[in-house]
Amino acid sequence: MIIQHLELTDFRNYVSAQITLTDGVTAVIGDNGQGKTNLVEALSYLATLKSFRGVPTEAMIRTGADTAVIRATITHVDGREVLIEAELTRTGRNKVLVNKQKLAKSRDLLGVVRTTVFSPQDLNLVQDAPSVRRNFLDDALVALWPKHDALCSEVERVLKQRNALLKQSGGRLSPDIATTLDVWDEKLATHGTQLGDVRAQMLEMLLPQVQEAYVELAELNEDQTPVGMVYAPEWRTQGLARCLSECRNDDVRRGSSTVGPHRDDIELSINGLPARTHASQGEQRTLALALRLAVHRLITTEIGSPPVLILDDVLSELDPHRSAALLRHFPLGQVLITSAGVLPKTAHPDFSVHIAGGTIRED
Repeated sequence: MIIQHLELTDFRNYVSAQITLTDGVTAVIGDNGQGKTNLVEALSYLATLKSFRGVPTEAMIRTGADTAVIRATITHVDGREVLIEAELTRTGRNKVLVNKQKLAKSRDLLGVVRTTVFSPQDLNLVQDAPSVRRNFLDDALVALWPKHDALCSEVERVLKQRNALLKQSGGRLSPDIATTLDVWDEKLATHGTQLGDVRAQMLEMLLPQVQEAYVELAELNEDQTPVGMVYAPEWRTQGLARCLSECRNDDVRRGSSTVGPHRDDIELSINGLPARTHASQGEQRTLALALRLAVHRLITTEIGSPPVLILDDVLSELDPHRSAALLRHFPLGQVLITSAGVLPKTAHPDFSVHIAGGTIRED
């Protein structure tokens, strides 16, 4: 899959811009604050319908404008060409067209475009709260199997309704509250268990890829497997329905759901020790890169076509050895690398553009 052409209107600091991309490596060069990350954010949005920077839709609309438009032409491996047009609005009524046809549901776009984004914030995968690792795993699930987006949304919907009921109870388990809780507990047990199962399946597929990528990036011996990944929430052993029943009084008292897939974590380790608390920052950064690279490779293998690879100012965060190792171990495909300075020789860009003040100049 190749993104051939990209047009932006009122997106971030771009009033109007367009760029034709190569199927190889494109270097996006410019000083900080000029729009490099904004450009690749637009590409990534078409894959996930959200910003990889974790910001709301209105933040991606240029100040003073009511809407922003992202338009891209995609060519798939079978030669099929797809035109995607996404309109972002401040009211949240975003609209997506594929080949001029409005999608019944925005999530129907998932899988039409796939991207892998590396950014300096990836260190958060190791250092931050469990929610960051849950989101990483669920994003990988949806990228590989778009149908699971509906499952993730349903779990989120049920949890929202259950929590609203718990707050409404005022800390008192009346017969009416108990009866309604039975309904939401049954739904949460069903859909939450399904989500836990596919998360476990994803992790099982991902672990050997992460181990291999870490060894390559850290330049270790091939027989070394220092990385561990464990997804084993207690509720999966005991059964979610049982855990919800046992926690009901506590949930009512607290006014929130204390057990379920929304509380899960992925335990990451290096050499048998927790990576978040015992690994050096260099080891943590290498592990974060290995996680992203593993998902990229897994999707490439399972789908038969690599996602568009985006390296957003990542190389400046790495020492020369890790930069070279990262560039050396990517599968072939379309790559965009943003940088405020000169790229290392090992990047081998086929094409370069310079960005200044939201204006794109092609070399």
